[in-house]
Amino acid sequence: MPDETISAHTEALPPSESQDAASKPRQKAVSYADAGVDITSGERSKQRIKMLARKTFNKQVLSEIGGFGGLFALDLEKFPQPVLVSSTDGVGTKLKVAFELGIHHTVGQDLVNHCVNDIAVQGATPLFFLDYLATGKLEDNIVETVVQGLSEACRANGCALIGGETAQMPGFYGDGEYDLAGTIIGAVNRDKIITGANIQIGDVLLGLPSNGLHTNGYSLARKLLFEVAKYGPDQYINELKDKTGAALMRTHRSYLGVIKKLTAAEVVSGMAHITGGGITDNLPRIIPKGMGAVVDLASWTVPPLFEHLRELGNVDQDEMMRTFNMGIGLICVIPAELVKKTKAILNRANERHCIIGRIVRGERKVTYN
Repeated sequence: MPDETISAHTEALPPSESQDAASKPRQKAVSYADAGVDITSGERSKQRIKMLARKTFNKQVLSEIGGFGGLFALDLEKFPQPVLVSSTDGVGTKLKVAFELGIHHTVGQDLVNHCVNDIAVQGATPLFFLDYLATGKLEDNIVETVVQGLSEACRANGCALIGGETAQMPGFYGDGEYDLAGTIIGAVNRDKIITGANIQIGDVLLGLPSNGLHTNGYSLARKLLFEVAKYGPDQYINELKDKTGAALMRTHRSYLGVIKKLTAAEVVSGMAHITGGGITDNLPRIIPKGMGAVVDLASWTVPPLFEHLRELGNVDQDEMMRTFNMGIGLICVIPAELVKKTKAILNRANERHCIIGRIVRGERKVTYN
């Protein structure tokens, strides 16, 4: 029967159509690589990425990189009343500077440290991290360099890199460009959660320094430095005492170590990670209803980078305070009677700090003087 079926189909073709089909040249097979996605190259890169991720593993990680989901066993002895704390973020347009300079080993650290800080201010310990790296056409070694930065930062923060996604998206991103985002999961015992609910009028605001822009305000900074001032990324600027690109690429620092010391001593009522929105928008996120904050702008020295940006664009003070961290990357709210103890802890840790204001009656806003 099968033979008869084949012959029947053959006989059904008119002679002219049969000759045309035989004479037409066969169309070249189109592959995924022809569309811009090299699966083979991607697989080679993934194997090397697995090795970088594996360096961050601990005994709580139950899976290998490459599965459909990462498995992590929560240590219930350490967290008998566990509450999971999560955060997602990206690096933003700081990546444009990275592309321009060809510096790719620090952006992964920027991402991890930013996410670590976001959950650490609530008292959480980082557990594991997942990254998303989307590219147009990108060299394998650049992808691996980015992931190496992720791996190093995860290890430094005691956080396992248990999974992620590397997506090749030609036509969506330009050649040589990529986007980088990530998600962190941490845990805290229910009775150790820090939300700011215990903040009282009269509490002191204690500021810890940033490394620079961290990962916020880059769209404005790039416009002012590269378009208005027309600086080159490798140009040394006297006002900055540094090259433009180097000043912009300083790593977003992790505050985890110092936060752990402060939370262990139970001296903080609340903490604010100063990111996009600056002090103006981030500090009110932890202030209870009926209270506000007064910040003394003369209480710390604003780094030269921010002052130069202000001058280049004649930027209003309010705009500066809502766009940049202005040199303060973390604000801790401390009961007045615990300030002396807190300062002693920070001094032992060689952590620079300054009192920048107080909690007052108000409507969850920051007032500057």
